[in-house]
Amino acid sequence: MKVLGISFGRKNKNCDILVKQALFAAQEAGAEVKFINTMNMKISHCTGCGACSKLRDQGKQIKCVAIKDDYLELENEILNADGIIVGAPVYSIAPTGQLKNYIDRFGAAHDRAAALAEQDKRIKAGAEELLDPRVLADKYVAYISVGGAKTPDWVSMGLPNMHMFGMSTVMKTVGQIDAYNMGTAVSPILEDELMEQTAKLGKHLAESIGKPYDQVEWLGEEGVCPVCHNSIITIGKTTEVLCPLCGIHGNLSIEDGEVKVTFSEKEQNRARNTLEGLTEHYHEIQGFI
Repeated sequence: MKVLGISFGRKNKNCDILVKQALFAAQEAGAEVKFINTMNMKISHCTGCGACSKLRDQGKQIKCVAIKDDYLELENEILNADGIIVGAPVYSIAPTGQLKNYIDRFGAAHDRAAALAEQDKRIKAGAEELLDPRVLADKYVAYISVGGAKTPDWVSMGLPNMHMFGMSTVMKTVGQIDAYNMGTAVSPILEDELMEQTAKLGKHLAESIGKPYDQVEWLGEEGVCPVCHNSIITIGKTTEVLCPLCGIHGNLSIEDGEVKVTFSEKEQNRARNTLEGLTEHYHEIQGFI
């Protein structure tokens, strides 16, 4: 059982501290752990060159080979891991851009529905080279958003954006922490409750690895959406609402002065971070082609 901790923040600062705290707890729960700080890694933005798709069409591994930087090093560590703890700072409402650069390079190329379809095609054709099985493996992930603002108001897009990290490969999110107010707290080490909460998250991640996805319990605030557990909702002119992260539709009502949002089981099953949802999108894209 391998757990990887990734910090997209400054070395030895808040993100590092919290990710390592979670890793220590995962290690105590029996995991083999590894930590990576990406601050000095060069992860350039996706140029949309299509090289990864060309390799796929040539029957080779799906890899970003056109850009020579540190991306493949981080990708390999993520593929090797069973569980991943991601920590990222929020400078301008959302996580740092380096994380999004990685997501853009990794996500679409390793879309699990597309990868399964490609693997099936190669197996039926008796191809010599099958896709890397690590791309198709179940993985479990936890997110820690770190911001300096005193309230969640200025870090509100931190956690929702971080969820894109594991969506395309159908990683199971086991929990999350919104560690705002670091500007006042100075260091997480001085915040006993936060450090304890972070340790619980790391332990929970380790204990979730290997469980069927539907048996993994959520650790953190429930949120509005029952799938991603975040509270961002798109409201139109009717009572129908959308979770912009999961892409699922629900209904809004007001009962006894309280706002309630409900999502049908059918909608929850087609969320973007599920294989059913990705497969739906895969066929949509094939229609374009």
